[in-house]
Amino acid sequence: MPIAARIAPCLWFDDQAEAAANFYVGIFKNARITNTTHYGEAGKEIHGKPAGSVLTVSFELDGMEFTALNGGPIFKITEAVSFQVMCEDQAEIDYYWDRLGQGGDPAAQRCGWLKDQFGVSWQVVPRILPELLHGPDPAKRQRAMAALFTMQKLEIAKLKDA
Repeated sequence: MPIAARIAPCLWFDDQAEAAANFYVGIFKNARITNTTHYGEAGKEIHGKPAGSVLTVSFELDGMEFTALNGGPIFKITEAVSFQVMCEDQAEIDYYWDRLGQGGDPAAQRCGWLKDQFGVSWQVVPRILPELLHGPDPAKRQRAMAALFTMQKLEIAKLKDA
């Protein structure tokens, strides 16, 4: 069994941890559910969840470990944290954009960012983006940045042509 990562994100959901984990594992090709735990009777006066309901779902996406927690409605996921999906080409950008954005908030789609149906924010970006935004030509950097600000889903050709 592989050694767990030292640092791994835990996503707090009201009661959608299992649905969210299954959604993400269904999108990423190198992904799997690794463990599911359930609430018991202990602590019911604190958590209020029925015994046997899902507490956590551990899963991996491309080797990165996540935990999804059904912690109740106390905390909400916000755009303050997002996950970057670095894509090799436009086909990958299109794939992840379409699937992660399915059922999400269209108003939250801008500059390569989207919010999925569970409220989790993702940045679907080409791996070449840092090179375009930090290259040696200041004018080209500015044109690439200006082009990026006009897009929802990022388009590599338009960024390169800027």
